[in-house]
Amino acid sequence: MKLLLAGLFILMISSFVPLFSGRRSRVAALSVASGIFCCLLLSSGVCIDSLFTGNSFDIAYRMRLPFASFSLGIDPLSAFFLLPLLLLSALCAVYGVAYMDKKNSEDSSGTSWFFFGMLVLGMSLVVVSRNGVLFLIAWEVMTLASFFLVTHDNQKKSVRKAGWIYLVASHIGAAFIFATFAILGRHSDTLDFAAFQTITTGTTISTVLFISALLGFGSKAGFIPLHIWLPEAHPAAPSHVSSLMSGIMIKLGIYGFLRTLTFLGDPPLWWGVTLIIIGASSGILGILFALAQQDIKRLLAYSSVENVGIIALGIGMGLVGISCGEPVVAILGFAGGLLHVINHCIFKGLLFLGAGAVMHETGTGRIEDMGGLVKKMPATGICFMTGSASICGLPPFNGFVGEFLIFLSALFGITTGMIPLSSCSLVVIIALALIGGLATACFSKAVGIIFLGEPRSACTGHARDPDTAMTVPMIILAVLCLVIGLSGASAAVMTGTTVSTVSGLSMTACATGLKAAAYPLTAIAMLSSLLIILGGFLFTLRRSMPRGHIESKGPTWDCGYAKPEARMQYTSSSFSQPITHLFASFLKTKTKLPETSATFPAEKSFSAETPDFWQEYIFRPAVMFFNSLSAIVARTDTGRIHIYILYIIITVLILLMWNFFK
Repeated sequence: MKLLLAGLFILMISSFVPLFSGRRSRVAALSVASGIFCCLLLSSGVCIDSLFTGNSFDIAYRMRLPFASFSLGIDPLSAFFLLPLLLLSALCAVYGVAYMDKKNSEDSSGTSWFFFGMLVLGMSLVVVSRNGVLFLIAWEVMTLASFFLVTHDNQKKSVRKAGWIYLVASHIGAAFIFATFAILGRHSDTLDFAAFQTITTGTTISTVLFISALLGFGSKAGFIPLHIWLPEAHPAAPSHVSSLMSGIMIKLGIYGFLRTLTFLGDPPLWWGVTLIIIGASSGILGILFALAQQDIKRLLAYSSVENVGIIALGIGMGLVGISCGEPVVAILGFAGGLLHVINHCIFKGLLFLGAGAVMHETGTGRIEDMGGLVKKMPATGICFMTGSASICGLPPFNGFVGEFLIFLSALFGITTGMIPLSSCSLVVIIALALIGGLATACFSKAVGIIFLGEPRSACTGHARDPDTAMTVPMIILAVLCLVIGLSGASAAVMTGTTVSTVSGLSMTACATGLKAAAYPLTAIAMLSSLLIILGGFLFTLRRSMPRGHIESKGPTWDCGYAKPEARMQYTSSSFSQPITHLFASFLKTKTKLPETSATFPAEKSFSAETPDFWQEYIFRPAVMFFNSLSAIVARTDTGRIHIYILYIIITVLILLMWNFFK
C-alpha cells in the first residue's frame, strides 16, 4: 500500500508541474505522462497480488473533517478497475503529447495537462477510497477536472453548451450519491466503507439505497435515459480526453454501483430485472442512435451507451442468478459484465484514439467527407478496424469474450426451468443478438465510409499516419484486443476473485463456475489461432510468388457510365437508411427535403438530423418548465432589504411551527 501511496503522490506532484511550465506544452505533457507511468508501475504489484490471491490491503489516516478519514484500500474489485485505468491513462497521455503539440499557440498552455493529471488522480482515488467523504471529494475532483477538459476549446458555443450539460448531469448524479452515503452513514454512525458492510438495513431502506445508487452512478455510467451528456461531451473534448472518459471514466459509475451492492446484502429478484431492462434499452437504443450519426465521435459516444447496456445485462444476470439461487448463472453473468468493462476500456479507447488521428489529419469529424483513408493511413486504418471488430463482438477479439460469458449465463438460466430466470435469460439473449447485429452494421458503415472507397472531399488529400507518439498507443491497444481475445479462458478465470467480491460467493465456487466457460473459450481460441496462422501463411505465400503480370489501378466498373465521381458512392446516410427507417418511430429523424417545382431545377441539397429523443422531448421541456418557474420566483426579488428580512422571519416561523407540531 505504501508503494500505491507513493505512486499517487508522484502523480499529484507531476500534475502541478504544468502550472509552472508556461507555454512549454511538451514539458507539461511529459511531466504528467511520466507521473502516470510511475503510478502504474508502483501500484501494479499490489493490484496483481490482490487479483490473483483475493487479498485486501488497507491504510488509514485521520482527517480534520467531520466523518472523514484518509482511508485507502485495494481489494480485487478496486484492483480490477485501477490497472486498466492507469494503463489507458498512460497511453492517452503519450498520445496527447503529440496530439496537443499540433494545436495552435492558444492551446499550448499547461492548464489542460494539469486538469488531465487531476482527472487521473481523482479517478484513482475514487477506486481506492474507503471513506464516503474521501470518495465524494475524489468524485468531485474527477468531475471538475473532466469538465475543464471538455471545455478546453471554450471559444466555441457548442463546446460551452456541452460542458454545462455535462456539469449539471454530473452534479445531479452526485446528489444521489451523496444521499446514498448519507443514508448508509445514518445507519452505521460512520462513513467508513468497512462499517457499511456490517450494517443490516430493512427492505425499504435497501430499496431506497438501490434506486439512489442506480440514479447517481447510472448518470455517470450513461444508462438510458441518463446518458444525454455523453454525445455532447465526447465530441467536444480533445480526442485523448474522449478516449479516457469513454474508456474508463464512465466505468467508475459501474464501479460505484458494484461497490454499493456489496453493502446491501442479498438482492431481491426485481433488482436484477430492473438492470436487465435498463441494459437492454441502453444497448439497443444506444447502437440505433449510433447508427444514425454522421459525426464519428458522436457515433462512438452513443456506442458507449450501448456497451454500458451490455455491462448492465451481465450484472443483471448476476443479480437474478443470486436471487434465484443459481450460482453458476450469477458467476458467469458477473464475469461477463466485468470482462466487458475491461474490454470496452481497451477497444473504445482505441477507437477514440483512431478517430482523433483521422480528425487530426483531415480536419473534420464528418463521416460523409471521408473515404479511402486506409491507403493513406494504413496503421490507423488497421487499428481502427481491429477496434471495430472487437466492439462488434467478433472472435478472436476481446469484445467476444465478455459477451460470450453473458450469453452462456443466459443459456444456463434457460436450462434451469425457473420461469423468472428463464424469462430474464431469454430477454438477455434476444437483446444481445440484436445489439450484436446492429453494432456490426454500425461499424461496417464507419469503417467502410471512412477508410474504404474513394475520397469524398479534398480534406483527405494530405492525410497520413500521425506521429509515432500517436500511433504506438493505438498499436498497443489493438494488440491487447487480439491477445485478450485469444486468451479468453485465462481472462475469464482471472475475474474469479473480483466476482467473489461482488457476489459474496466463495472464490472456490467462482473458480468452479468459470471453468464452465474455459473449455469453449479455449476451443474457440485454438480455432482462431489456426485460422490466423493459415491466413498469415497464405498472405506470405502470395506476396512471395513471382508476379507475371503488371498491376494496374483504375476506377470501379461503373456500368458504362462515362464520368464516374466519388460522390456516386454509398454515403453514410444511405448505408444506414434501411435500418434507421425500420426504427424511425424511435429515432425521430428530421429531414430537410429539397423543393423541385421548377421545370429545370438548380442544384439542391438534402440533410437529415437525428436529435437525442430524451434531450429533445423529456429533458428540454423539463428545463423550460423550471426556467418558467424560476422566472415566476424571480418576481419576488424586489431589491428591498426589509422585504428580504420579512422572508427570513416567515421562514423561521414556519420552521419553528413545523418543529413544534412534529
